[in-house]
Amino acid sequence: MTTTSLTDVIYLHSHDNVCVAARNLDRGTEISVHGRIVKLGAATRMGHKIATVGIAKEQPIRKYGQVIGFATQEIKEGDWVHVHNVSTGDIVLEYAKATETPAAPKPIADRTFMGYRRGNGTAGTRNYIAVISTVNCSASVSKFVARHFNESKLKDYPNVDGVVAFTHSGGCGIQFNGLKHQMLNRTMGGIARHPNIGAFLVIGLGCETVSIGHLLDQQQLVQIDGIVDNQPQSPPVFSMQDQGGTMKTVATAIEKVNELLPLANDVKREPIPASELILATECGGSDGNSGITANPAVGVATDMLVACNGTSILSETVEIYGAEHLLTRRAVSVEVADKLLRRIDWWKSYAKMWDDELDSNPSVGNKEGGLTTIAEKSLGAVAKGGSTALVDVYEYAEPVTSKGFVVMDTPGFDPPSVTGMVAGGANVVVFTTGRGSCFGCKPSPSIKIATNSPMYHRMSEDMDINAGKVLEGVSVEEVGEEIFDEILAVASGKKTKSEIHGIGDEEFVPWTVGPTF
Repeated sequence: MTTTSLTDVIYLHSHDNVCVAARNLDRGTEISVHGRIVKLGAATRMGHKIATVGIAKEQPIRKYGQVIGFATQEIKEGDWVHVHNVSTGDIVLEYAKATETPAAPKPIADRTFMGYRRGNGTAGTRNYIAVISTVNCSASVSKFVARHFNESKLKDYPNVDGVVAFTHSGGCGIQFNGLKHQMLNRTMGGIARHPNIGAFLVIGLGCETVSIGHLLDQQQLVQIDGIVDNQPQSPPVFSMQDQGGTMKTVATAIEKVNELLPLANDVKREPIPASELILATECGGSDGNSGITANPAVGVATDMLVACNGTSILSETVEIYGAEHLLTRRAVSVEVADKLLRRIDWWKSYAKMWDDELDSNPSVGNKEGGLTTIAEKSLGAVAKGGSTALVDVYEYAEPVTSKGFVVMDTPGFDPPSVTGMVAGGANVVVFTTGRGSCFGCKPSPSIKIATNSPMYHRMSEDMDINAGKVLEGVSVEEVGEEIFDEILAVASGKKTKSEIHGIGDEEFVPWTVGPTF
C-alpha cells in the first residue's frame, strides 16, 4: 500500500484501476496516482473510490489487486466509482487449497497479561456471575435477578465485575435436539463455561423444549471454580413453575446469587501468558477505509498474538464470501480449506432458499461509507485475519481449541456474530468500525477501533483506538502494535469505553437456524 499524499488518496496495488479518497475531495482536485496526475470529475467523499484510468463498460474494477465488480457504464478517469456505475457481476475466483501455507511466525515468548486462572485451567479477563435463561419465558425473571445487583449491592465484592442476565427470544417451539436446539444449547453452554464467568445459575419456565436438564447433560455444565472435596459442583437451577411463579423465583435466585458472590469474589489476577488469549475480531458499520486502516492493523495484532501461540478468530462468513480464495491458499491442509468452502456453499444455498443474495451485504451504511460490493467488503474484512496460516474452521459457538488463526462460521450481523465467538471461548473482542458502531458485550470486553479520524474525534467517548492515523502517515504496523498492547491492557483489567458506559447487557443474541413451530 502506498500513500500518494498524506491527505488525498490511497492507491493500494499496482494492478488497481481505482484509488480511495483519504479525505473529502472537491471536483477538479488534482491527485497524483502511480506517477500520474488525475483530475477529479466529481466531488468524492472520504473512503470512496476514484477511477485512476478510463474503464470501459463491463470491464472489471480492481481494488487490493482483486476484482471487486464490473463497470455498468463507461467510467472516465477521475470519476467517482460506486453503486451508480458498478455491480458485482459474475466474479470468477481461482481456488487453490493449502498451496501458500505460511511458515510459522517467529515466536514471541515474553508477553503476558494479568488474568484470572480458573479451576479448569482456562484464563479469564473478567469475572462475572451469569444468570442464564433457557427460554424467552424466563427472560424477564432472569433480568429482574441481575438488575437487583446494582453497584451498591456489589460494593463489598470488588473482584466481581457484575451480575449479567443472558436472555434470548427462543427456547421453545422447536424440534427437540434438532439443529436449532443444538445451536442454542451450544451458545448457552459456552457462556456457562466461559473463563470470564466466575459462577452461574440457570432459570427456566419448566415446560420449554430447551429443558434445563438436557442443557446441563449435553453441555456437561459444572461451576468452573466449584470444586468441593475434589468433586465438581452442579450449578443452581430454577424452574419458575416449580418455584411457584415469577416473584418467588426472583427471590430464591437472588438468595443464591448472594451465596455465590463471596465465592466468585475470591479470585486474584495473576500473570498469564498471552498464549491463553482467544481474540474475537469483528467489523461493523464498515466503510471504504476499513480494509485500509483498522482491519489490516488488527491483522498485525492477530499475527502478534499467533506468534505468542494465542488464538485469533475471523468470523462473518458472509463477509468472507468473495475473498475466501485468499484464505484457502493459506490453509494448513486441503481438509481445512474444504471446511471453509463448505460453509461458503451452505450460505449460498441458505440465501437462495429465501430468494435472497449474499450481495445484499454491504448495508446501506456501508455504501454511504464507500463500500460498493460484497467482494470489496470481504477483501477488506479478511485483513483482520493477518498473514499466518489458517489452522481450523469452527461451527457457530463451537468451543475453539486450536492455537493460531481460525475462522468461525457466523452471520454478518454483529451481535450474533460476536455472541458465537464469545460462546466459543473468546475472552477479548476487537471491533473495527468506520461509521461508528458503539458495540459492547459481556462477559468479554470489546475494544472499538475507528477507521478514520473524523469519526474517532466525533465519537471519542465510544472509540478506544484511532486507526485513522494510517491515513495521516502512521504505519499500519505501528497501529497494529498499539492494538496488541491495548488487548493485553484490557485483558489485564483496563476498562474499554463500552464498559465505562455499561454497554453489553443486551448484545447476547444467539444465532439459530431452523423453523419455529
